[in-house]
Amino acid sequence: MRFIESVFEKLKRHPKRIVFPEGAEPRVLEAAGRFNRMQLGAPILLGDIEQIKRKAEEYRVDLSRIGIIDPTKADDLEIFASRLERLQRYRNIGAGDPREILTNPNYFAAMMIQHGQADGLVGGASQYASSLMRPLIQIIKPLPGITTVASCMMLEGPPDRFGTEGMLMFADCAVVPEPTVDQLAAIGIETAKVCRQLTGARPRVAFLSFSTKGSSRLPAASKMAAAAALARQKADEEKLEIDVDGELQADTALIPALAAIKAPSSRVAGSANVLIFPDLSSGNIAAKLVQQLAGASAYGQVLLGLSRPAADMSRGASADDILGVAAIVGLQAIEYRKLYPQTDDDLLQE
Repeated sequence: MRFIESVFEKLKRHPKRIVFPEGAEPRVLEAAGRFNRMQLGAPILLGDIEQIKRKAEEYRVDLSRIGIIDPTKADDLEIFASRLERLQRYRNIGAGDPREILTNPNYFAAMMIQHGQADGLVGGASQYASSLMRPLIQIIKPLPGITTVASCMMLEGPPDRFGTEGMLMFADCAVVPEPTVDQLAAIGIETAKVCRQLTGARPRVAFLSFSTKGSSRLPAASKMAAAAALARQKADEEKLEIDVDGELQADTALIPALAAIKAPSSRVAGSANVLIFPDLSSGNIAAKLVQQLAGASAYGQVLLGLSRPAADMSRGASADDILGVAAIVGLQAIEYRKLYPQTDDDLLQE
């Protein structure tokens, strides 16, 4: 069974509410309609209600079991505004009128998942990443010990080639331009947790470089080796069942024959299913090349480090992509408290 099909099957047993801030976007409408028909959960579309209805009629999307909320007229607007004013993160940035801010669907959606009125959020299909990331970072509390929000994505190719039955996780491909050693280690650990949750497989995390196990002493390679060592230490401290190694070249991380030559004692080389890139440029370029040249299906970006499940889509995302990511976010929501037991209601309140 393909990775995304297994996600659909698992989510059907525990349907979730996913909020889409771009309710009138045709690709979002199509994805929400299919999410509903497949009994994956309850989609909630934000935006002008009449515009959404016109678009749904134009694209033949049945709205009969899909929620629609206009943030400018929502019953919860005043309640959310009062809660926003009390957030220390909001007060620190010196923002304007909270009611006006919350008429922006991205802010309203962030408040919905923060306060339990939706289980996950999927946005960004028609906007720059900053439009969605800003309200998420300002409103959603980070996980304990996390100082940087990052992202990961899933790429699925032929099941007999790489990763876990053809599925590889890439990070970070969308958020942190030049991650530090600490940030790289955190990205590796958080991506491994998502890998375990979504696939059930043991995460094998490779910190990638142009060098393998000290074949280069340049600072860039040493940085990835240091990040791998720190991630391994963190995994031991948290008693996580994951394997970590680095620095590794990409082919050494993926191809057993090369791993046997270049890193024969590694528990990751030749069988990695989580790839951590040294910077945003390399991660983003690699992900798009794998999509376009290898024809891999891509699902992301799933955000890491937030206390609620959310994803920031590419503006080039298709309806299939949006549907897949919505299902992944829904599946995350099923056991988010188990994955992050610290995120109880008391912790999420300020």
